[in-house]
This record gives sequence, structure tokens and C-alpha cells, in this order.
Amino acid sequence: MTATRAIVSRNGQISVPAAVRHRWGTRAVLVIDHGDYAIVRPIPDEPVTTLQGAHAGPGMTSDQARAAERETEAAAEQRRTERRR
Repeated sequence: MTATRAIVSRNGQISVPAAVRHRWGTRAVLVIDHGDYAIVRPIPDEPVTTLQGAHAGPGMTSDQARAAERETEAAAEQRRTERRR
């Protein structure tokens, strides 16, 4: 895993480095805001084609998904609390 520093422009834009764009092979990204941090994920140019068969098996139940999200939120809240100290 590598980290790259990006500058946010006055218009709120950032540039994804060329090496990353080429490795991802996409022109679009999804930004997921987790409050105190954000995740940038590539979006495939053909998302439906990419997902065919990817979710063929059984996944998490809704209770498992909610529990996982609660754990994620609790961890984020704990990190925010620790930073305030």
C-alpha cells in the first residue's frame, strides 16, 4: 500500500496521480465519507458487467450488516474521542 499527498484546490478538487489512475483503469471514483476520514474507490466504467457473478453466493444477513456498520461507527467515534484528549 502506498500513500500520496494530494492538494485540494480552491474549488474543492483533487487530482488522482496518473500512476494510480492507470493502475485502476477507470475515469471515475467513489468518495465514501466516514466523518473523520474518506475512502476513495475506483468505479468501473462498466459497473453492471463487472458485478455479474460477483454477488452470486449468499452474503451477510441484514442483522450482520447492521452489526458490522455499528462496529465501524463505534471505532470511528473512539478514534475521534482519543484525538480530543
